Amino acid sequence: MRVVEVTAYGGPEVLRMARRPEPEAGDVPGRVRVRLKAAGVNQADLRIRAGRYADAVGALKPPFVLGTDFAGKLLDALPGMPSGTRVAGFVPWYEELTGEGTYAEVVRVDPAWLAPIPDDVEFTVASSVPLASATAQLGLDRLGLPEGATLLVTGASAVVGRFAVQYAAAAGLRVVAVAHEGDESELKILGAEHAVPRGTPEEVLARVLAVAPERVDGVFDGALVGETLLPVLKDGGVFAAIAPDRIPAAERNIRVEAVRAAPDAARLKETLEKVAAREVITRVADVLPLEEAAEAHRRAEAGHRPGRIVLMI
Repeated sequence: MRVVEVTAYGGPEVLRMARRPEPEAGDVPGRVRVRLKAAGVNQADLRIRAGRYADAVGALKPPFVLGTDFAGKLLDALPGMPSGTRVAGFVPWYEELTGEGTYAEVVRVDPAWLAPIPDDVEFTVASSVPLASATAQLGLDRLGLPEGATLLVTGASAVVGRFAVQYAAAAGLRVVAVAHEGDESELKILGAEHAVPRGTPEEVLARVLAVAPERVDGVFDGALVGETLLPVLKDGGVFAAIAPDRIPAAERNIRVEAVRAAPDAARLKETLEKVAAREVITRVADVLPLEEAAEAHRRAEAGHRPGRIVLMI
């Protein structure tokens, strides 16, 4: 089967097409195979490829296959899911550390990671949901803010941030969203009370304080800004960090929560159903073929369009 390997730590050019044996039924006990149709490109993929998480990856050395999010068709039947069922999920790459990611034609997965895709949700759309929605949901769980509290969401134009805005608004939080210029109106439709444009850390702080002069109760840092956001938090506030290299040191009794999502099939099934019903909105920015994974990484790093870049397989 075709895969895209990280051949060494570095820029997008280290991603190369390769051939690996296709998994066979039952070759790993407790795992089933999914023939992929789409795989999402996450910011974590870019950081792993660049070597920024080399310590966390540990003994796993290149070449390995990146990728967490996937959507495809089940090859091995499960109770209630016959072969051919359209499924989505994500591989908990950091916990697995097998180097068998989703930039591949077939993956072996734990059945507990899988949720069925509703008939009217495309594979590309489904592949943009699993990790992003789980990260947003877990982040809000960890923040634990009461109804009526004010939450700052950075990276609100991107997929994780958009989910965070929608879930926070549904939970009764007052949301201040930092977004790409031009996305302000859409984010207000999704539930943000205020939407301010991106900029330097100083500009963002000034813009947030202009609409929330009393400062905010919590921060969901979807843009991986880090410690420069702390001045916008109230004393005793809470900060959700979704990247291990963007966890600020606590100050002023601020609580910092590190967020690393784990697969939750029941929650993913519910989210995909809400996506089908247009009750939750995701965004696909670009769709490229698997062999253009390096270009997908270049576009993701450039941030040319907000939303998930998806590889078609």
